[in-house]
Amino acid sequence: MTVPAPAWTRETWPIAAAMIQYPNLLADGRSVQDQSVEEWAETLDDVVDAGFTELDPTDSWLRLADLSPARLDTFMTLVGSLGLTIPAISTSRRSVIDPIHGDAHLAYGHRVIDTAKAIGASAVSFGLFEPLTAEQKKALWFWTVDGPRNPDDPAVWQKAVERIRALGRHAEELGIEVALEMYEDTYLGTAESSVRFVETVGLPNVGINADLGNLIRLHRPVEHWQEMMAKVAPFAKYWHVKNYTRTEDPGTGAIITHPAPLETGIINYRAAIRMALAHGFRSAFLCEHYGGDGLSVSAANRDYLRRILPRR
Repeated sequence: MTVPAPAWTRETWPIAAAMIQYPNLLADGRSVQDQSVEEWAETLDDVVDAGFTELDPTDSWLRLADLSPARLDTFMTLVGSLGLTIPAISTSRRSVIDPIHGDAHLAYGHRVIDTAKAIGASAVSFGLFEPLTAEQKKALWFWTVDGPRNPDDPAVWQKAVERIRALGRHAEELGIEVALEMYEDTYLGTAESSVRFVETVGLPNVGINADLGNLIRLHRPVEHWQEMMAKVAPFAKYWHVKNYTRTEDPGTGAIITHPAPLETGIINYRAAIRMALAHGFRSAFLCEHYGGDGLSVSAANRDYLRRILPRR
């Protein structure tokens, strides 16, 4: 099933708030999955107050695909009453090749696709990255500590391709696009490996979530963002956008990064987005930011995007 590319302008382009600032587990030990509608509303009021008209529930906060049909209806009624829509659903740290939970994550991925269709979302984002290690959780910035790596094993790589292809075919039947998130030390850990992976999957609705921020924040040598973007732009779909400052000292080899607003970090998003648009990019954006009041920074990033997206 092929869905025509939407004719969005800078005013109407869907730009969603991420919910990464909000944990799934609450201080009293309960899960957000079990909250009342009034408690959900209290959180979503923050999103509305920040000026967003779209959100991605981001399953690190709320797993829509694991709500009962009645609870999902209740949540979506709330979302609509607040003037919000959900253009896409992102998954986080639920790799389909996780050595322990891969089978369960694959089944969950299929539920996410069905849920996206049920709520009118047009895209889903999957990744091959695994949960943070204990050492990463202790660090001020988790990306400064190496985490799990996808194995250098052709059989596992092929398994990942086959499982993502199965999800992609399911999504294709429902008119949903699949964006695969770039993330260090996974099979989508570089621009070249991301393109190779997506080309091997070989489905028109499966592309790349060009989250270059996940890579340029690393305290190690990485490819220049512009070179990465040139490679992945033809495959760009639902896009997580965030930015970082990056300082490299060639004398000592020291590398320091820090979260930054979209317009002041090292990635020139005006140029990056134009590169994607030139290749026919017509997908939603998700604004993310770590540290401080990430939701407010994301709101400023949304406003920046609306200034630089096409007028018509």
